[in-house]
Amino acid sequence: MAQAEIGIIGGSGLYAMPGLTKIKEVRVRTPFGQPSDPYVLGTLEGRKVAFLARHGRGHRILPTELNFRANIYGFKQLGVERIVSVSAVGSLKEEHKPMEFIIPDQFFDRTRHRADTFFGNGIVAHISFADPICPELARVLVAACKKAGVVGKRGGSYLCMEGPQFSTKAESNVYRSWGMDVIGMTNLQE
Repeated sequence: MAQAEIGIIGGSGLYAMPGLTKIKEVRVRTPFGQPSDPYVLGTLEGRKVAFLARHGRGHRILPTELNFRANIYGFKQLGVERIVSVSAVGSLKEEHKPMEFIIPDQFFDRTRHRADTFFGNGIVAHISFADPICPELARVLVAACKKAGVVGKRGGSYLCMEGPQFSTKAESNVYRSWGMDVIGMTNLQE
């Protein structure tokens, strides 16, 4: 039986899950090494949830150092079928204001030092990434934002950069000219 059905990855500033009840911590072993932190299992509004602090408690893991494969594999071992990944991002468009939630529908990869596949070592697979975001989950997230009284916008492109430094003005201007909406350092691999 699944220990959780929904996974929540907390990014910068979200190191615990408010409202979670019946809490227990679980460490998961994966063939990819250690996840960022123990998973916190609990119940949120009647749903079994697994929460993971992406950068570890105390924000001790840089974006490039994150073991994305272990984090996702660990969720799967717990029975998770859907993941909500929360990240702090920068806006590349004036229409996206601070404290708004953007649920992107596309990604652009500007990383260069990360494992970005579960495949290799004799296992070959080619996965479509044309529509990387689940439309059903995106609708649920926009509705949840509305219910909470915050702005939730669906659609747009998330540019994932390597970090830990932020982009230069010249880089940001190029990303804007490409039509990117927000810029961050973590969501793509998740």
